Amino acid sequence: HLNSMHWRKGDRREQSWSLPHVPGARFGGSKPLYVLTSESTFSAAEELAYDLQQLGRAVVVGERTRGGAHPCKGWTVHPHLEVTVPMGRAVNPVSGTNWEGTGVQPDVLCPAADALDQARALATARLAD
Repeated sequence: HLNSMHWRKGDRREQSWSLPHVPGARFGGSKPLYVLTSESTFSAAEELAYDLQQLGRAVVVGERTRGGAHPCKGWTVHPHLEVTVPMGRAVNPVSGTNWEGTGVQPDVLCPAADALDQARALATARLAD
């Protein structure tokens, strides 16, 4: 179980699950996985990072993300003004919450420009064990 979306309309819940079978070679559940983030990482990309982090499946390396977990709808009320209202919210089954407004907090905080090098160093150190 990766995530759930709670929708306001109809008080509806939708769950997202990993598939039980995927054709082709498997990456494996024990190989190290690193997700790189920046302050520009937003929405669905944040969900991937957050879900894998909460499941203990990946190490997030880089900057705190922007913090957009709630799907919204916008209405133009004036040529220079839009009203945006959340229509639902993401709820992670592990944490019971999400990254709205706070962003995904990296496990290894560093500038985005250094994230790949940091992840490589972590992977190299793990392989040396």
